[in-house]
Amino acid sequence: MSAFSPDLASRRRALRTAGLLSGIAAGAWLGAAEAPAKLVSTGLGPVTVSLVMVCGVFLARWSLPALLQGTSAVGADIRRAPHLVIWAILAGSLWSIANTLTVYAIRDVGLSIAFPLWNSNSLLGILWGALFFGELRGATGGQRARVIGGAITLCAGATLLALASTHEAAQGSAARGVIAALGAGVLWGTMYIPYRKAYLTGMSPLAFVSFFTVGELGCMGIIALTINGASATATELAAARGVIFWLMLGGFIWVIGDLFQQYAAKYVGISRGIPLSNTNQLWGLLWGTLVFGELRRDGISLPLVVAGSLIMAIGAAAVALAATGDKEHDRWRDAAELEARRYGVDLEWVRARLVGAASTPPRRTWIDWTLVAISTAVFVFVARLAEAPALAMDLRWVVILCIVTVALLAAAGTVLWRTTRFN
Repeated sequence: MSAFSPDLASRRRALRTAGLLSGIAAGAWLGAAEAPAKLVSTGLGPVTVSLVMVCGVFLARWSLPALLQGTSAVGADIRRAPHLVIWAILAGSLWSIANTLTVYAIRDVGLSIAFPLWNSNSLLGILWGALFFGELRGATGGQRARVIGGAITLCAGATLLALASTHEAAQGSAARGVIAALGAGVLWGTMYIPYRKAYLTGMSPLAFVSFFTVGELGCMGIIALTINGASATATELAAARGVIFWLMLGGFIWVIGDLFQQYAAKYVGISRGIPLSNTNQLWGLLWGTLVFGELRRDGISLPLVVAGSLIMAIGAAAVALAATGDKEHDRWRDAAELEARRYGVDLEWVRARLVGAASTPPRRTWIDWTLVAISTAVFVFVARLAEAPALAMDLRWVVILCIVTVALLAAAGTVLWRTTRFN
């Protein structure tokens, strides 16, 4: 703690700023990552789309930590809290199932509508944060009111979007798409329990995601073999080689957004960080309408989707901006110390990492550069096979949205590095 600031209140404010910026950047990058899933409309099966995206995710979740901190930092965290490996793998498995459901949802009700529905995970994030990790305990009445009022507003927005889906989706597919999107929300909401356990205990997000992805790829492989079978999966992958790069790129982009989401969960809690990162619903709306022209502009769908998305954004903002006070932070510390005692983790290490202190400076070895080189080589190989997607897109809006997204990456990444050294 003393390596950063002698003033604990000042340190907490700095971490809160880093967490809020991370949540905003997460929304932009998670929103951009789902755009390649539109390739499902070219005839690829949802399971194959999800499998290829997870392959991109796997490469990113090992190469980015290797590049930013080095695998030695990952190993150091695991040695301190080895029990979190199991929690990370469990969280990754839940992610894979949820991600597969989102592809079905996009196919049946469209990107602009599916996004806000699965973002009902905010409600579960608030619930689990309050029940298990001391979030909202010690908060003022006004702070609780903003969180509860924001949650109710999120539900109202989701209801509008569910109504809109009955107009936009093909007959017979709307209910299936809505169920898939809401199911993804439930799984992602539950996935945040391992997140918060890891970060209260002291693990770095970069270490957590390295093992998180083992569960992702393993579970996704089982899903593909169970639903499609090995032969059908191989056949579909061979036929889809022209779009594999775009789907893997979507997975890579998702990891960047998810990393920011993890830092938001670490430094402002899941009850605030997750709703803030779920502004990806608005980015999904922008990509779906401006880039892909997803909604009819002369029917009832567009007004309902816009109204529902804005209402949900207001609710998310109310939840996320309900500032955490010193008393609530003290409850977080109590929850962290309980986790430390339960699993036999060094208490001083947990306390230091709770305020973003680095245990060791980043150090990279030949192993790290090898991981980065392998990941780069795979992406270069599939990029050489890539074909332009057979989808109508407005390239002007693609450029504009990409510029804004990269700017948010630079801003949030800089603040995180200066404040926490990515711990």
